[in-house]
Amino acid sequence: MTTRRSILAGASALVFAAAARPAAAAPVAEITTPMAPPDWALLQRELLKANEEACLAFFARYFDDRGWLRAVERWGANDGPDDAIENVNDWPTLHALGAGDQILALAKKAFDGNVAQYTAARTQDVPFAREGMYYREFPVMTDWQHLSEGLSVFNLLALSAPYDAKYRDRVKRFSGFYTGEDKSVANYDPKLRIIRSMITGSRGPMLRRATPLDWAGDRFDPTNFFMEHGERTYEETLHHYDEYGDVVGDAPLNLQATSLVLNAYMLDHEPKYRDWIVSYVDAWIARAKANGGVLPSKIGLDGKIGGPKGQWWSGTYGWGFSPLVPQTGKREDRNRVPRAVVGFLNAYLLTGDDKYLDVWRRQNAVINAQARTVDGKLATPRMYGPKGWYGYAPGPYRLNGLEIWYMSMKASDRALAAEHPWLTYLDGKDPGFPAKALRADLERVRARAQAQRDDKTTPDTRLADAALDINPATVTTLIHLMEGGIQIARPPWSSTSPAQGGAPHYARLRWFDPARRRAGIPPDVAALVEKLTDDETVVNLVNTNQVSARLVTVQGGAYAEHQILSAAIGEGAAAPVDASAYTVRLAPGAGARLTLKMKRHANAPTVTFPWDRP
Repeated sequence: MTTRRSILAGASALVFAAAARPAAAAPVAEITTPMAPPDWALLQRELLKANEEACLAFFARYFDDRGWLRAVERWGANDGPDDAIENVNDWPTLHALGAGDQILALAKKAFDGNVAQYTAARTQDVPFAREGMYYREFPVMTDWQHLSEGLSVFNLLALSAPYDAKYRDRVKRFSGFYTGEDKSVANYDPKLRIIRSMITGSRGPMLRRATPLDWAGDRFDPTNFFMEHGERTYEETLHHYDEYGDVVGDAPLNLQATSLVLNAYMLDHEPKYRDWIVSYVDAWIARAKANGGVLPSKIGLDGKIGGPKGQWWSGTYGWGFSPLVPQTGKREDRNRVPRAVVGFLNAYLLTGDDKYLDVWRRQNAVINAQARTVDGKLATPRMYGPKGWYGYAPGPYRLNGLEIWYMSMKASDRALAAEHPWLTYLDGKDPGFPAKALRADLERVRARAQAQRDDKTTPDTRLADAALDINPATVTTLIHLMEGGIQIARPPWSSTSPAQGGAPHYARLRWFDPARRRAGIPPDVAALVEKLTDDETVVNLVNTNQVSARLVTVQGGAYAEHQILSAAIGEGAAAPVDASAYTVRLAPGAGARLTLKMKRHANAPTVTFPWDRP
């Protein structure tokens, strides 16, 4: 199938051949029209400031001078190392949006501290972590739901620090654990194109049945701790994982490893990383096709769908995974297959090939074909087991519909995605949405800062996840409005529900400050994306500073994957650009609407700054 980027496939020498010049050399456009700062602009700048101040206070309270989390260190899926670093989730994104350099410095310090803290931490009972919970700076052995969550900070550091030597070394080493390049870590079978277990890491795959202890961690008394799942005793914590044993063989969650490898590719465009992602995701497309259009949740070590028993729906976190909750005695559906969408979006980001989206369209269609009437209302299933489809929920099955539309920009995909306030705004139907959403996020920052001040816990009464719900970083609305972007698996109308762990950044635009040579919108500048189509982006730019001019560089895509063909300021004629980035000078107190004509997914994604591209 010919795609918009097929010419780039496997040909790193042609990367960015379409870009006529680096952004720094592009003509600087002038915006001189006076514009009194709109409410949304002042609120946007205030939200960036409030985020920054609240995050600094949060770090001072919950981290020490080494970047170690002030909490009880444990191994476990409930409260392990991944939760510890998640306390600074969204901080790299916050800096890349325009927050101060301290935010980036503290995010990096926290990651370094997390590596050191959990390399030193050891288990007594869990066998594979007795010599350290991290080995070679990476978790020794866990599943990709928790691996990806633990990489949520790391995977986004390159937005602002792509040249950091430590980051570059780590991302290539970590990727080698999964591409097969590191022969000492046998996680990947290149012949069968499978990751050999749901539980993997720097010490290799778990090729035995997992035990509750492997998941729950060493014995402890939960009485004095906040327990997210409501466990009252260690026995309840242990029994939470009684049915988590089926881990040998490949599973869709492992597709999240592609985010790690994508980051390695975006450093220097080494073809081996791109080739691995495409090959591995293509293998999953073939499995879905062979399974009637639905991604199987269990692949055996022999590469066969369903493993030894031939049950395609089986496996921990699979279609039929509804374990018993010990506190309630009831079963809870825990299908995590939808999280695998990240792997397909990453392959689409690399190739622009619609087949990576179409596999999800077909799966959604299969599920919607199982619709039935429940209590007089249409309902569709979320689960599948030995007796067929179950776990019916109201309405059509729309999971990942927003992500599919966002990538394709097809009207047919938009019709299959649920309606949301942000999309209503993009349709021009709710002009007050930006100010309302920004005010709501300011209130969220205030409430979380207050919750920190009210928190009476001490380091010896906190587990790693105790403060996750009061991390003040609030970026979803900023991503929507400033960048025309989304956070994967986070509803666009919500700033509080968790985003997909470890996913890359997906945005129509990114902002850079050429004067300070850093990522993020310059001081005093505000941006509001008001329209997105397949080939056009309309964004309002304003300089709220009434005395000083500002230079700002706008990039097409989070990773320069979109080519900016032309730009029109206000009602003026479109001027040719033909580059992945474009620089504008904003006079003091000036602003205008900028209309960018674009060719999306025209360039191989990169993390290099605009002024450093060949």
